[in-house]
Amino acid sequence: MKRITLLIVILLLTPFFSLADSIKNVAITAIVEHPSLDQIRDGVKDELVESGYKLNDDVHVQYKSAQGSSATAAQIARQFVAAKPDVIVAIATPSAQATAAATKQIPIVFAGITDPLAAKLIKNWEASGTNITGVSDYQETGPQIEFMQKIVPGVKSVGYIYSPSEINSTIVLKNLQVLLAKQNITLIAVPAQRTADISTAANTLKGKVDLIYTTTDNNVVSAYEALVKFANENKIPLLASFPDAIERGAVAAYGMSYYDVGRQSGKLVVRVLKGEKPGEIVPEIGQTLRLVLNTEAAKKQGVTLSPEVIQSAYKVINQ
Repeated sequence: MKRITLLIVILLLTPFFSLADSIKNVAITAIVEHPSLDQIRDGVKDELVESGYKLNDDVHVQYKSAQGSSATAAQIARQFVAAKPDVIVAIATPSAQATAAATKQIPIVFAGITDPLAAKLIKNWEASGTNITGVSDYQETGPQIEFMQKIVPGVKSVGYIYSPSEINSTIVLKNLQVLLAKQNITLIAVPAQRTADISTAANTLKGKVDLIYTTTDNNVVSAYEALVKFANENKIPLLASFPDAIERGAVAAYGMSYYDVGRQSGKLVVRVLKGEKPGEIVPEIGQTLRLVLNTEAAKKQGVTLSPEVIQSAYKVINQ
């Protein structure tokens, strides 16, 4: 009788365990919350849905932000590893580095990493053979300088605010130093270790630069409104390498949509969920660059956008 009862219990529980085992778990972490990184997260989730997964049904997605703290990023990484999800999506360099340090087994898909080689996430642009793959937001610096010259013809000096602790920002700095010097354009680079330092850093550029160029430095993006306020008050054009900056008050941006980066990263996540090993998936770079303009910001920051520039834009707001 006991054996029959035990058999019935096993039979009743078997479908439950099979169903539970079929549910996929995706853990997403970002170093901080701001529009660009949030769009990556949303793009990943939308790609899961587009690929046939039902959120909170056959795939569970957990998200945690480190709120700008590297120590918190490491703590989140350890928590995620302990939970053993099917894949961890790490958005921005500090979170990706923390996650990579926490596990060599659980699949990791990095997203929005400017230079994954310098960050020591991968050794080259081939399949890593490890538990890591992902999508980089790397952009060649040459076209960015051409973009600056198109928006501000005759530019002689460029301001650049950056976080010394962010590899993505220091890589851009090195490239700017080399290429701007070749064109006899002065670069004034100002370090800002914390979000609270952005306004002070901006003030040191007053009267010294023809434009301020911004990338997806997490501290800078988190305090972007303060930078916009400074640019408006001092008639200094604010340019960016990421389109999301336009809605927040930059004059012009030339770069890739971070939502598209999220969708592209999501495709890699789906491949991992379907059984591919991340070490066999070649890392990718964001594919589409777009010029977007804000005519109202141009007026406030004292720059005239030529008809040719406006006509060449993918999108123009506040016309």
